[in-house]
Amino acid sequence: MPKLIFLPHDDICPEGAVIDVASGISICDAALQHGIDIEHACEKSCACTTCHVYIREGFDTLDEATDLEEDYLDKAWGVDPDSRLSCQAKVGVADLVIELPKYTINMVSEHH
Repeated sequence: MPKLIFLPHDDICPEGAVIDVASGISICDAALQHGIDIEHACEKSCACTTCHVYIREGFDTLDEATDLEEDYLDKAWGVDPDSRLSCQAKVGVADLVIELPKYTINMVSEHH
């Protein structure tokens, strides 16, 4: 079983987390099942950017992002080459190291 290694995040998982998951599950679903409360405002339908994560290790083992996911990633706050929408990125057979962004686009707009 692949492991998802979540790096520490001040609010969501201060200690970080390591979870074993089945291949084929989305990163968002796996996180939610293990008490890691990734925001998912569009109910995981690839219609927002609130579940944006960084795949710091294992990125190349994921299926390529769809054009729709790429379009939304273009709108995400703080996007970088390791960015994916966690509702769309399905776990493969390799371990992944995941960093949760400090902010989502919702948090940025709520604070301004």
